Amino acid sequence: MARPRKKTFTMSQYTGNVNDGYISNNFKTQRFPKWKPIIDGLAVTILNDDYIAPIILAETEDGQTQIVDGGSRTAAYMMIRYGNYKIKSSVEDPIIEYKSMSKDENGKITWSDATFDIRNKTYEQFPKELQKAFDEYQVETVIHECNSDTVAKYLRRYNIHTGMNANEKMFIHLPNFADEVREITSREFFINNSVFTDSEKEKGLLERVVSETVMCMFHLEKWNKNGKKMATYLNENSSIDEFEKLDTNIGRLEKIVTDDVKDIFNSKDSFIWLTLFDRFSELGVEDIKFAEFLKSFKNGFRDREVDGKLFDTVDQTGSTKDKAIIIAKLHILETLMNEYLHIENEETHTTPEEFVSEMVELPIEEVKEDIDLYEESLKDLENNTIRDGSKLLDIANRLSLLAMVAYSYKNDVDLDDWLENYAAKNNTYYMDQRKNYSHMVDDFKQYQKKMAVA
Repeated sequence: MARPRKKTFTMSQYTGNVNDGYISNNFKTQRFPKWKPIIDGLAVTILNDDYIAPIILAETEDGQTQIVDGGSRTAAYMMIRYGNYKIKSSVEDPIIEYKSMSKDENGKITWSDATFDIRNKTYEQFPKELQKAFDEYQVETVIHECNSDTVAKYLRRYNIHTGMNANEKMFIHLPNFADEVREITSREFFINNSVFTDSEKEKGLLERVVSETVMCMFHLEKWNKNGKKMATYLNENSSIDEFEKLDTNIGRLEKIVTDDVKDIFNSKDSFIWLTLFDRFSELGVEDIKFAEFLKSFKNGFRDREVDGKLFDTVDQTGSTKDKAIIIAKLHILETLMNEYLHIENEETHTTPEEFVSEMVELPIEEVKEDIDLYEESLKDLENNTIRDGSKLLDIANRLSLLAMVAYSYKNDVDLDDWLENYAAKNNTYYMDQRKNYSHMVDDFKQYQKKMAVA
């Protein structure tokens, strides 16, 4: 049997051969072409002259050429060229850059930079330059010479793969942090300190867990259970620091999570527990205490209600990935953890007026008169200086921010530039709001000194 040969067609040649029947896309064992999910992306790829993998063909002794691998791509090409297909408005990267040609009355040709939005357009509506670019695109093929029986064998060989699952489709939308995600998923934690199966790992579940955890730790307010949308948001709004923080946390957990509690870190709830550990890390308590809490949780704490709800049943009325469910689970776990650690949030028993009065050293009556002003000013300040999803916007951090606003009025200073700078480099806070307020005041004073020197 002869070795397969390579042959390159222009798109016009290739689709013409298919249209005329010289190349067939309907061999009896071929899968029905699934062109609809890929057609828009292929259009963008072709018009930008990007790479598309070769199509595998089988040329039989009777002269017929069958498509072995690439039937869906071929169906997509045909719909663009001959099917009056209209590119969807949801297509990614719809603006195509190209060189536009024009002629003056003397026939002199000039070229200029141009763009074209292909959304809701058909091939016939493309500028002539883009029609030409489509028609001249180089379609690479590999051709096997064989008989009809061998065609079926090649079909089995080339189509044994399965399509991308939801996790894999999510991950391709996170290219900016793919290396960081891969590094985290390769940690010993996911081998020795958790209960993920080999099948789950093969299906990309670890990549989803890492992405969900970063989203939950740093961007919970923007949570979206749609994997693609979540990954796209992280790709545009996350940072290497956030992934490094998770990596550090997992490294700490590797040292304390034992076999008797590792089943807590499963496919369903791992991202919740990893987020809880991040909150634990802000308490300044030895890590071994978290391990002790895990054991206590398994040995009875999980049966304790918080606000009339149990951790194991709170998700029975909705999806486990609903934002409200996640917040409820975190609230239950954090409450139980603080109870176990004997941590009482003193600020919960303090009114905002009392807290501001104490920290800023203002008369309580004066604070009561101005509290609405402080609240309104804080709202404007947050909107203008702190990005959505920042942990600084947590309700648990509001007292210290409110006190900073009162501080600014007392001392007649502007916080906008400082807070924008502070929020850019800090995405965490001390649970002890008195401590957090003192930390922010110190940072503000240092900022003032730097600005004075500059």
